Amino acid sequence: MSSHLSLEAQRAEFAQRRFLAMPLAGTLAWALIGVVGATCSVRTAVLTLYLATGAIFYLGLLIARFTGEDLLGRRRPRNSFDRLFMLGMLQALLVFAIALPFGMQDASSLPLSIGILAGLMWLPFSWIIQHWIGVAHALARTALILLAWLCCPGQRFVLIPALVVLVYLATMLVLEARWRRRLPSIPPQPQFAA
Repeated sequence: MSSHLSLEAQRAEFAQRRFLAMPLAGTLAWALIGVVGATCSVRTAVLTLYLATGAIFYLGLLIARFTGEDLLGRRRPRNSFDRLFMLGMLQALLVFAIALPFGMQDASSLPLSIGILAGLMWLPFSWIIQHWIGVAHALARTALILLAWLCCPGQRFVLIPALVVLVYLATMLVLEARWRRRLPSIPPQPQFAA
């Protein structure tokens, strides 16, 4: 653990990371939910919603192998903000306890409740990396999900996942641009005349 570093140094170290694997996993999961919602029964859509959102972390671990991210801190010392991030992930999973009882009463409440509650982890993430994108993600996601749920009751398992995917795509563009700006510039290679 990097406990020998100050909290500010640990925060700066944490913020230098790419942060692409988890939102990409969320994008894929919610895209699957939307496709199933458009083509299958509500029962199948509900099961897919539970399984896909529950699998986001594990899918993120798989994707991290291809993006070069070390989500579990196996190749680097962990720091306090790794633990805070993981607690945010746990918080997102625990909100299923709110969504489940309401989902038993009205299955169409699940895209609303899980979509909003699972997106709340973006708020502490934004504070950790000291960047506006997490707050923007959480606010846009919440407003769009609520609006879609109220305005299009027959399309809740299709429209809400589509909106979550759009918010994820915008978030990933901002996160990737942020990460690329922090990369050290590569010196130009000398040109040889032929």
